[in-house]
Amino acid sequence: MNKKIKSLKNLPDENGYYGQFGGSFVPPQLVEPLKEIEREYKKAKKDPSFQKEYSDLLKNYVGRPSPLYFAKNLTRKLGGAKIYFKREDLNHTGAHKINHCLGEVLLAKRMGKKKVLAETGAGQHGVALATAAALLGLECEIHMGSIDIAKQHPNVIRMKLLGAKVLDVTTGGKCLKDAVDSAFTTFMKEYKTTFFAIGSVVGPHPYPMIVRDFQSIVGKEVKEQILQQEKRLPDYIIGCVGGGSNAIGLFHEFLDDKVKLIGVEPAGKGTGVGEHAATISYGSMGVLHGMKTMVLQNKKGEPDPVHSIASGLDYPGVGPIHAFLKDIGRVNYTSATDKETISAFLELSKVEGIIPALESAHAIAEAMKLAPTLSKNKIIVVNISGRGDKDVDYIAELLKI
Repeated sequence: MNKKIKSLKNLPDENGYYGQFGGSFVPPQLVEPLKEIEREYKKAKKDPSFQKEYSDLLKNYVGRPSPLYFAKNLTRKLGGAKIYFKREDLNHTGAHKINHCLGEVLLAKRMGKKKVLAETGAGQHGVALATAAALLGLECEIHMGSIDIAKQHPNVIRMKLLGAKVLDVTTGGKCLKDAVDSAFTTFMKEYKTTFFAIGSVVGPHPYPMIVRDFQSIVGKEVKEQILQQEKRLPDYIIGCVGGGSNAIGLFHEFLDDKVKLIGVEPAGKGTGVGEHAATISYGSMGVLHGMKTMVLQNKKGEPDPVHSIASGLDYPGVGPIHAFLKDIGRVNYTSATDKETISAFLELSKVEGIIPALESAHAIAEAMKLAPTLSKNKIIVVNISGRGDKDVDYIAELLKI
């Protein structure tokens, strides 16, 4: 790590880098549009009226702060550390995605754009963006892979009901990576009137920074809530990682504290069989979607096919922030298989009466493995990044319920 960095919260540098990761690798025609977004975002960040409108929407529309819930039943059953859940699943639209979508659409409106454009995997980002666009009066177009459209049908209907145009992406693997490719292609044609509202801490600078900043409300609330409830900071904080927005939103406030941070990637059907999306653990340095980061790729530098039971984690790259935090050893990145994820999904549903998103169930699986190994005076905070309503039909079919 650069010795000049006094706080990990101060990144990226002026060129959009987190150590050796990040930057902006885009076609010439997008260089100035991205610089314009960065300039306008920095102005908005210092504008009291923008911040007031955003804060009011988080409180009165989204329902923040979301609760920090002590899971006493699961804690008692596992017999180890105390487990707390940050309930982002209780936000309006059912996930953490609304936090940055409202910010991005407010910024788009401030810039005079007519339409917001995005990719989505599990559909939660698409639903949140369609919601924010409907509220603030902008057109909305969502690109989604065919496989994910089939798996996440309820969210597709929600997006359409909210007035969004949902584009069926049938190229490549028909998943999240392909949806991002498709959305970028449209953005290159329509950047003068359209704002690309990327759904995670991925893509070229300034997107990873913008999404991180809007999501940092999660960790800020956790710090205040845990100090109120336990009078101290937690020992461990756990979040699932695909692109990495919910995890960095949770981690950011604690980067300079002596708290152990754990990111859980999708091990899919098993890393040994190659059907996974554990990018940080098994990827290599590459450039994907305008950023230098860790990528699951072949020898030609082409992204590998990836798999996860959770559509929101089914991505061959990861946010450059996470690649950097892994590189310097600040965050420990592990993984959970589809089988472990389903087990955690079912356990939380039956023990605590909370049906989590399959993405979130990856983090819960890690907490269930970790908690019994720790003493009862230890504290774990897990981010339930979304609710599992979107997944129940898929799980029912999978398990023949």
